[in-house]
Amino acid sequence: MTRKPRIALTLGDPSGVGPELAAKLLAEPETTAIADVLVVASPDELRRAAGQAGVELKVTDDPYDAQPTLVDPQRPGTLPSEIGAASAEAGEWALSGLRHALALTADGQADAICFTPLNKTSLHLAGMHEEDELRWFAKTLGYQGRTSEFNVLDGLWTGRVTSHIALADVPARITADAVAETVALLDRALRGSGIATPRIAVAALNPHAGENGSFGRQEIDEIAPGIKRAQDDGLTVDGPFPSDTVFLKAKDGLYDGVVTMYHDQGQIAMKMMGFDRGVTVQGGLPVPITTPAHGTAFDIVGRRKADLGATRNAFRLAVSLAQQDR
Repeated sequence: MTRKPRIALTLGDPSGVGPELAAKLLAEPETTAIADVLVVASPDELRRAAGQAGVELKVTDDPYDAQPTLVDPQRPGTLPSEIGAASAEAGEWALSGLRHALALTADGQADAICFTPLNKTSLHLAGMHEEDELRWFAKTLGYQGRTSEFNVLDGLWTGRVTSHIALADVPARITADAVAETVALLDRALRGSGIATPRIAVAALNPHAGENGSFGRQEIDEIAPGIKRAQDDGLTVDGPFPSDTVFLKAKDGLYDGVVTMYHDQGQIAMKMMGFDRGVTVQGGLPVPITTPAHGTAFDIVGRRKADLGATRNAFRLAVSLAQQDR
């Protein structure tokens, strides 16, 4: 009998809504019905999370028990007490949990990772020098291949040529190679999710797709050649389309995925279509890693108002990706 996927679940930034969301997820019977869950947390952390969520949790330290298994990373120091604010202590707490989750996958004890929201200010205060957690994951894993954050909503996937960088720095990063590689990466991810022949649209950078060079030449010089390279490799990809219409085509079902040029170009559309359902996948890494697409919501910490929808979807997608990888 094939075993269930093993998912390492970390509780994200301890000052945000991540612990509450993780506890709510663990309280749902379906969570342990579809996966064996390794809860990467200290006992104090999990108790506080259960209190924030208003749920009772049963965990075990026996990996053969049907209950979630508590895996204590044995962090030095104590659980940060302040909630609703960024801090170096919270950032280091979150990073140490993720390091332990990565170690579980390296040892073959976990098939995928799902983490609840992080706070980038806290991570940078804790010494993370990379532009985002995706690049931190890649560095920690020693992975040097192409990566891209994917956002997933109701079966629609997006990938980005650039992500967490200043908008002023985006044009210089838009190259034909980067476009072609991102299209190929998204195509592989879509195939891994079960779509046999993915249909991908590529967004332009400039208004009106540059209007034949009137508003910039990135579409002519870099984006279109990148699309052509992907087409020559046998991928089903079209564009560049103006970014104010490309998601209308995708929403109508014409495409399975959209490659955007920068972070907000895709995120605004995806969050407008379903803020409480979206998932972020750390694309390109050798380990399936997912998280809800929203942030730490410091303004509602401790009020039991955090919506579980995106975290539930992130966990289910981690399970699905783990099954595809096996």
